[in-house]
Order: sequence, then structure tokens, then C-alpha cells
Amino acid sequence: MNPIIPFLILLAIGIVLVVTNIRIVPQASSFVLERLGAYHSTWETGLHVKLPLIDRISRKVSLKEQVVDFPPQPVITKDNVTMQIDTVIFFQITDPKSFTYGVERPLSAIENLTATTLRNIIGDIELDESLTSREVINTKMRSILDEATDPWGIKVNRVELKNIMPPAEIQDAMEKQMKAERQRRESILRAEGEKRSAILVAEGKKESLILEAEADKEAAIRRAEGEAEAIITVQTATAEGIRKINESMPGKEVLALKSLEAFVKAADGQATKIIIPSEIQGIAGLVSSLTSIVEKDHK
Repeated sequence: MNPIIPFLILLAIGIVLVVTNIRIVPQASSFVLERLGAYHSTWETGLHVKLPLIDRISRKVSLKEQVVDFPPQPVITKDNVTMQIDTVIFFQITDPKSFTYGVERPLSAIENLTATTLRNIIGDIELDESLTSREVINTKMRSILDEATDPWGIKVNRVELKNIMPPAEIQDAMEKQMKAERQRRESILRAEGEKRSAILVAEGKKESLILEAEADKEAAIRRAEGEAEAIITVQTATAEGIRKINESMPGKEVLALKSLEAFVKAADGQATKIIIPSEIQGIAGLVSSLTSIVEKDHK
């Protein structure tokens, strides 16, 4: 037998053992390595070689952020209302060694811890507060879970209450309450609109009356000014006409008085004062008679 053959066989076995024990750790992953059953090291991203039959990869750990959606959990509020709440946990493994050896079945441990923490928090608040304080509940749960899972090499980044499901009768009562509140708001808005409309109408009427009063006042002033101008015109025309008659027919006092009477009638009571020419001022009786006629017509 050729002595080279056993050597080649051993070489081939050695190559196979080396090749089969080469490991490449991908990005965002870690391998926990045990040597003779005890923790030896944690492999990070890159190329690694383990000893055959001595080293063993205990766990491959993903360092990516993970999301776990837990099923609904029954919880009881402070006012004794039972409802179902399901939660979503965002967590990330920061220590592969603690994650591997810290707790058995880490996801199950996180689920049970989330359920008990949620019951404790909801048990201290009433139903209405639990429905409106999601952010407060999320913050409290994240803080408690992050502290509790730190020894396990887990960091809880975020906790969200996905659904809060009260009993059916509670939901019906809430819907009726919401409907009543909307109707109340609608009534208030309608009343405010009607009030505003009435105010605008009243202001419009007020402004209209003010404008009408100002228009009547302006018309009365213009009318009075027109009447005054007419009276002045009549008086001036009466005196001027009598003066022209006296100048053309001097000494004819009776004719002047007749002309004066004609002018007074033509004035139709608008003249309140007749300018008597000096030529006929001596005839006192006739002047008094004409003056009384003017006053009577004016009244």
C-alpha cells in the first residue's frame, strides 16, 4: 500500500473539518460560542473558525429591532369594567450573552411581563381615563418593561396599546353619549348663528332709520331754504313792481295801492312782510287794510 494514501486521506479529513467549522457572521447578528459546554465568546460580524468537536454555537442572535404583537389581554379598570387590550412591543437585543443565559424563552417572559404590567396600570385608573390616556400608559409600560428586561439583555424601545375593546354595552353607552354631545354642539352653533343673524338685522334696521332721518332732515332744510328764497323773491318783486308804477304814474296813490293788492294776491300768502313804497305810506287806512290781508293770507 502506498504510504502517501493515508496522508492524503488525513489531509482531506483535515480540510473538511476546517471548512465545515468556518462560520461567517452576517451584519446585525451575533453568535454565542460555547467551549466544552461553557460560554466562551460572542462572535461579531465577520469570519470565524471554531474548534471541531470542542466549540459549539449555542445561539444565533439577531440585533435588529423586533416587533411582537401580543394577543388581547383581559384587564379590569378601577371602576370594575372588564375590557380587552392588545399591545405591541418594539424591542432590541443589546447583550447576546445575557439574552442567551438570562431567561428561558425570552419572548414568553416579555409577554407575561407585559400582561401583568398592563393589568397593574389599568387597575389604577378608570375607564374614561384609560381611553384618553394612551400615551401615559405607553410611557409607564415602556419604563417598567425596559427596567425589568435589562438583565435579560433586552432593551424595550416602545410600547403601544393597539386596541382597547370595552364591553358591548359600554360601547353602546359611549356612542349614545357621543351622539348627544354632537347634537348639543349643533344646537349651540345654530343658536349662535341665529343670534348673530338677529344682531346684524337689527344693526341694518338701525342704520337704515338713521339714514332715513338724515335724509328727511336734509329735505326739510332744503325745503325751508327754498321757501325762504321764494318769500324773499316775492317781497323783492312786490316792492320793485310798486316802485316802477309810482315812478311811471307819480301821484296816483290809489293805483299804487291797487297794484300792491294785486301783488299780495299773487304772492298767495307767502309774503310775511310787504315793503311799502314811500309814495303811499301816508294813506294809513289802506296800508293797515293791506297789512291785515297779508297776515290773514299767511295764516
